[in-house]
Amino acid sequence: MVRAGLTAERLARAGAELADEVGFEQVTVSALARRFDVKVASLYSHLKNSQDLKTRIALLSLEELADRCATALAGRAGKDALTAFADVYRDYAREYPGRYAAAQLRLDPETAAASAGVRHAQMTRAILRGYDLTEPDQTHAVRMLGSVFHGYVSLEMAGGFSHSEPDSQETWARVLDALDALLRNWPAA
Repeated sequence: MVRAGLTAERLARAGAELADEVGFEQVTVSALARRFDVKVASLYSHLKNSQDLKTRIALLSLEELADRCATALAGRAGKDALTAFADVYRDYAREYPGRYAAAQLRLDPETAAASAGVRHAQMTRAILRGYDLTEPDQTHAVRMLGSVFHGYVSLEMAGGFSHSEPDSQETWARVLDALDALLRNWPAA
């Protein structure tokens, strides 16, 4: 018998909340069952297993993040767009650390191709059009931006910048200035 009110979507949302509370790696079907005060078996009519739950949380997180990025990018170009995009990633990671971790989950190629991850790549490439990069430089730049944003946010969230001056916000602004300058003067191959 299916418990009234439980759906795969509701379970994914509850799993995302749980991830923000306890960490993405700690999210399991068993932990979710405890949250709803139901037996684990009752959730298997909605979820295949813990990996299915984690994939659903990842897809939800990618969608939320893409929606926030799209809103932030509307009407912006150049450095303004780059900064808005980067700030959305940083703010999302700070507000929803478990969901941010979920958004990094490696998805199988078919699931990834149908996910909001495609929108993230499209938005990044749209920002880069303002810098007149052609292939393969555009792909190099997409990878660089993702690496810098994720690296900075991960170090900051782990407390890596909390023990020294200047404030990490000041460094973040300098990093974005440097990225903008690099993109405007992208080195020739």
